[in-house]
Amino acid sequence: MQKILSAMRRAIQDYKMIADGDRIFVGLSGGKDSTLLLNALAAYRRFSPEKFTLEAITIDMGLKDTSAEEMQALSNYCARLDAPHHIVKTDIAEIIFDARKESNPCSLCAKMRRGALNNKINELGGGKLALGHNADDVAETMLLSLIYEGRFSCFPPTAYMSNSKVSLIRPLIYIEEGDIKSTVERLNLPLVHNPCPMNHVSKREYVKDLIKHICKDVPFAKDRILGAIYHPERNNLWPTSHPSGD
Repeated sequence: MQKILSAMRRAIQDYKMIADGDRIFVGLSGGKDSTLLLNALAAYRRFSPEKFTLEAITIDMGLKDTSAEEMQALSNYCARLDAPHHIVKTDIAEIIFDARKESNPCSLCAKMRRGALNNKINELGGGKLALGHNADDVAETMLLSLIYEGRFSCFPPTAYMSNSKVSLIRPLIYIEEGDIKSTVERLNLPLVHNPCPMNHVSKREYVKDLIKHICKDVPFAKDRILGAIYHPERNNLWPTSHPSGD
């Protein structure tokens, strides 16, 4: 856990994610990333130079196979961490899969879940939203953007969403998925298994497998991809306009 806390603290300090007096809401899906994020922030709260409060918000998408027992265990865990747990009931699954019958639903689903999170934060009086994106998500997002959109792009460590007036932070961006998984297993953290029919069949899953395949031939490839994102000053891209002259 010390390795997780050290990397998370470095990300928080590098990008000034937390200020004194912040009210932080973890977007708690019940997956390994967000559950560990809640655990790590609760531990960091004890020695952080900035004093902040911690709460969790879970968006119930209305998927019928979600385990009520696992959700209750997650709520009990939040209580033990002194992090109030807010569960938001939605009909996102019905809208996406039944009404609209989306063939590529992940982008719309993410937007709707983010909107539900922001609305709940504002309903509760405002605060910062902490999401559990990790280092593997960083590399995968960049490749997704490059392959499917034709641009070098990745989500930022911090952002201010002007429409909702909610600030967003991603404290796990320096931590690899393998370290998160092993820590969650070692600590035996409660998880809510994802019953979404698109789980493990999305474009992101394809890119995740692609990176694993590349790393079989080039073991340091993921580290180099992350280095290019963490250190954009090293990149040598073309100018945005043609230089004048002969």
